[in-house]
Amino acid sequence: MEKSLNQKVKIQFPNQIELYIKREDLLHPVISGNKYRKLKYNLQEAKRSGCHTLLTFGGAFSNHIVAVAAAGRANGFRTIGVIRGEELVSQIEDNASLRFARKHQMLLHFVDRTTFRNKADETFLKKLNELFGDFYLIPEGGTNDFAIKGCEEILTEEDKMAFDYVCCAMGTGGTISGIINSSNENQENIGFSSLKGDFLSDVIRNFVKKENWNINSDYHFGGYGKVTEELICFMNQFYMQTKIPLDPVYTAKMMFGICDLILKGYFKPGSKILAIHTGGLQGIQGMNEFLRKKNKEIIQYNE
Repeated sequence: MEKSLNQKVKIQFPNQIELYIKREDLLHPVISGNKYRKLKYNLQEAKRSGCHTLLTFGGAFSNHIVAVAAAGRANGFRTIGVIRGEELVSQIEDNASLRFARKHQMLLHFVDRTTFRNKADETFLKKLNELFGDFYLIPEGGTNDFAIKGCEEILTEEDKMAFDYVCCAMGTGGTISGIINSSNENQENIGFSSLKGDFLSDVIRNFVKKENWNINSDYHFGGYGKVTEELICFMNQFYMQTKIPLDPVYTAKMMFGICDLILKGYFKPGSKILAIHTGGLQGIQGMNEFLRKKNKEIIQYNE
């Protein structure tokens, strides 16, 4: 159940710039933020079509895999996760995300990285169908038309009128696409990409017709799933000051980018900025396990 539709925290900056953080991470303890939004109508469609199995794709620390496993179990679906990296078969117990998925009865099917890149190929999907039987396919990251529909519900009517900028972290482009579709034409929507490259622009254009958006790729910190000491330090300082935990893959990079752009004068004085906290906090445990092995500073938060 959704715990809140519009919980926001305000942070005041110089030049009368106000930053509000919309706590979508509070929607559900596990299926939180954009994962909740993306799965909402996909689950409804799976039930409508009479399908009893959900199949999706993800990597070693995928929040999406965790969310599908939890949502599937809670709604009576069998779940299958096709996981990138055959070497992970022997590392399940050392990986918090994969441990969680298996505990929630998701069947984990590991494939090599070359095979994984064919995840949208009809021949590969047919082989999966022969192996597992009929299933309802949810793309990696959950982005499809039903996901966009769910993400269009993130902004309330108040949000559409109150804010000059809406900021969102990006992985597959689905969440920002839904936000753009429901945004006010006068709002500027900024997607902070956690990936290297600029291919997401083409993905977004498949789902939106508006032009009030742009992608910032300057704060990926090395790419998807990559972190630096600077980012971890920022996360810990931000948590100490606000008591709001950020996830290292998406929201921390977005928030770092927003704060940096404010200091660089990107936003007009007097602006009101809405940052969408898309959840993903369950990934912190796995990242901290990785950081401990490297003798690095870990992410501070209340588990």
